[in-house]
Amino acid sequence: MVRRAYRYRFYPTPAQAEQLAKTFGCVRYVDNRALAERSRAWTQEQRRVTHAESDRWLTAWKRDPATAWLTEPSKGPLQATLRHLQTAYVNFWTKRARYPTFKRQGRSTDAATYFRGCFTHRDGRLTLAKQDRPLDIVWSRPLPTGAVPSQVTVSRNARGQHHVSILVEITIDPLPAAGAVVGIDAGITSLATLPTGEKLTNPRHEKRDRKRLALAQRRLARKQKGSANRAKAKLRVARIHGRIAGRRRDALHKLTTRLVREFDTSAIEDLTVRNMVRNHAVRIASVRVRTAAGSVTGRSRAPCSPARSAGRARNPSGSGQSAKYRQPAVWRGPP
Repeated sequence: MVRRAYRYRFYPTPAQAEQLAKTFGCVRYVDNRALAERSRAWTQEQRRVTHAESDRWLTAWKRDPATAWLTEPSKGPLQATLRHLQTAYVNFWTKRARYPTFKRQGRSTDAATYFRGCFTHRDGRLTLAKQDRPLDIVWSRPLPTGAVPSQVTVSRNARGQHHVSILVEITIDPLPAAGAVVGIDAGITSLATLPTGEKLTNPRHEKRDRKRLALAQRRLARKQKGSANRAKAKLRVARIHGRIAGRRRDALHKLTTRLVREFDTSAIEDLTVRNMVRNHAVRIASVRVRTAAGSVTGRSRAPCSPARSAGRARNPSGSGQSAKYRQPAVWRGPP
């Protein structure tokens, strides 16, 4: 048995959207406050906080009149965020991840997890706790026959789109053996190269929306911070980024599905292409390769003028100033 998540988009009603917004806010508050309390306990008292103690904190916060609004959403997402925080601490202690960070509204994806007992799934309809009607889910693909959801995660991205991820346990049948092994060479000018000589071109999905994105970002930069127009402009930029990310995700899913079906074993070199592009020599080489045949084969540098050459002769250090007008060095004491 394998645990597998199926992700769908849904369209909430205004009442459901308001209730989910409150849930996201309460989840973010509980996560940040629990993280602050656990950090304070370690820095001031040098002790680790257990998950049971953080659960008692949540009960006390609900009884506090100042934070009585924590009782409005379902208890499941609030308890789930404490579990996730405990998992983040365990990963940090075992040196598998960095120290947990605080969540900020508008900077992190809003999400809430519902465990069993906090939702109902019956006859293809999913209803969350403290909601009077099921979610309007677009079932792009059906759930496996006989699968029983054990966990549901509702999320909202920067574009305002709502998605639900349903976790089920299923049995996956292995694909027929292909009897082939492939080594994938990640490149800069092309996306990847296969041993057969096939080069997978980089589709450059951002090229289609490059001008539209630049225009939207310029308009966003002119808006006053905190205004409603800035929020609208920020939403437009997020929608463009979302379209680009969707194209990239779709292309990668199709490519990986093809490689899994055609080859039994796939090996890829462990390289950081982003760091390779920062290298000046590699970047110049990539420009030369991308240049069309018969045109200029790379970047050329114009010859220096006689005055600039004379300045370099007077200032061999190449600091941009001649030795005559250079500022004297400041004495900073013995080394």
